[in-house]
Amino acid sequence: MKSKNQTGFILAGLLLAILMASMDNTIVATAMGSIIADLGGLDKFVWVTSAYMVAEMAGMPIFGKLSDMYGRKRFFIFGIIVFMIGSALCGTATSIVQLSLYRAIQGIGGGALVPITFTIMFDAVKPENRGKLMGLFGAVFGMSSIFGPLLGAYMTDYIKWEWIFYINLPLGLIAFALVAFNYKESLQHAKQRIDWTGALTLVGAIVCLMFALELGGKQYAWNSAPILGLFAGFVVLAISFLYAETKAQEPIISFKMFRDRLYSASNAIAMLSGAAFITASVYIPIFIQGVLGGSATNSGLVLLPMMLGTVVTATAGGMLISKFTYRAILMSTLVLLLIGIALLTTLTPESSRLLITLYMILIGLGIGASFSVLSSAVIQSVDPSQRGAASSTLNFLRSLGMTIGITIFGIIQSHSLTRHLTDAFSSNGQSAMPAGLDFKDPHALLDPATRTQIPGQALEQISAGLSSSITLTFAWAIIPAVLALIAAFAMSREKFVLEAETEKFVASH
Repeated sequence: MKSKNQTGFILAGLLLAILMASMDNTIVATAMGSIIADLGGLDKFVWVTSAYMVAEMAGMPIFGKLSDMYGRKRFFIFGIIVFMIGSALCGTATSIVQLSLYRAIQGIGGGALVPITFTIMFDAVKPENRGKLMGLFGAVFGMSSIFGPLLGAYMTDYIKWEWIFYINLPLGLIAFALVAFNYKESLQHAKQRIDWTGALTLVGAIVCLMFALELGGKQYAWNSAPILGLFAGFVVLAISFLYAETKAQEPIISFKMFRDRLYSASNAIAMLSGAAFITASVYIPIFIQGVLGGSATNSGLVLLPMMLGTVVTATAGGMLISKFTYRAILMSTLVLLLIGIALLTTLTPESSRLLITLYMILIGLGIGASFSVLSSAVIQSVDPSQRGAASSTLNFLRSLGMTIGITIFGIIQSHSLTRHLTDAFSSNGQSAMPAGLDFKDPHALLDPATRTQIPGQALEQISAGLSSSITLTFAWAIIPAVLALIAAFAMSREKFVLEAETEKFVASH
């Protein structure tokens, strides 16, 4: 049995790893302007994000399954080493193409780190302590999506963009040492046949879907041959994957696990709530900067109240799982998420920052519990030998929900904004607008230098159109929020059972 010091070191290492891997994409997005200015390749910058996301999402279920088969520790160490190698290479990139390739290496490491970290925590910690620690892990996971942009902006402005990657090296080394020298894995893992067909078709399907979502409407029209071909490839490979999993002896994603109501409902909540949450995270800063005229820094800081709300319910949710059912906790918090998103639809150019702050706190309180409670629910609902696969599937579906959500809602917002501005300026004359301004890109409308060139009346029209398009997007985001609440209602009435988990813990140690 591990000493308290050993367990503390392990947890510190795991927390560092989850913060580092989950924060990476958001920190890079903030620095992208400086990276493009230095390396060039404006037409290829989308690959920097896509390469990481594709590799991470494709790796999650595969590494989760492999960790069940061959042990958690070796794949955690593999993930952190690959992530650090990718980070070091990213800092040395001299072109966007190089950076994209190195980001794919990073993504492979992240795909191993994120799901396995939660599983090691569940394996290494005594059952009576899991609730509060799961809350802490959930809080860190939720904070990363908000803290990342702020750190990225600071490092880009005051240091150099390369350091958004180099910072991972000391953090990674500390996490590596803390886990490698203190975590003694005692569970026995039986070697099983690897489902190569499932792995290849899953990776192929994700690659097709992610590139279709990333490139569609940007480099290619949605109805263009490349995008339609990617979607067709996704459908064919996804069907092939589903068929392969029904035939495999040891499938990467076991559909038998989805027969459990708690497990299937938890995964549905993760995907749906993630889609609703990411919409607020992306469009509230744009509203602050583009509609209310705030600076880029201020628009990022508006997410801090949401972060605080996330921390509160992530921590509280983890501590309450042994006293209340997962269903009760999630229903009560997801109601707050739904109310918060519904209130965002009422925003206007006259709305105060205080009002927006209150709405963001509500959304943070509404999403926080899902990061901790769902992680515990899916792991508890399966056999200990399947915990890696269960955790990875949850994180994979949450990431998928966020990706699909922001793509769909991005299309809605872009079309709405274009329609409003086209209608507004068709009557007033396009001469009022600076030449070359792209209605479809809200970020182009946020540049302070561009905004100073726009006459006052035209700027009011732009702000009104941007406000209307964003609130319409929030209205559509109510749909996944409602569906997440319905999925919570459909959960079985189970809670964290300390006695049963203690028996499992003693048997495995």
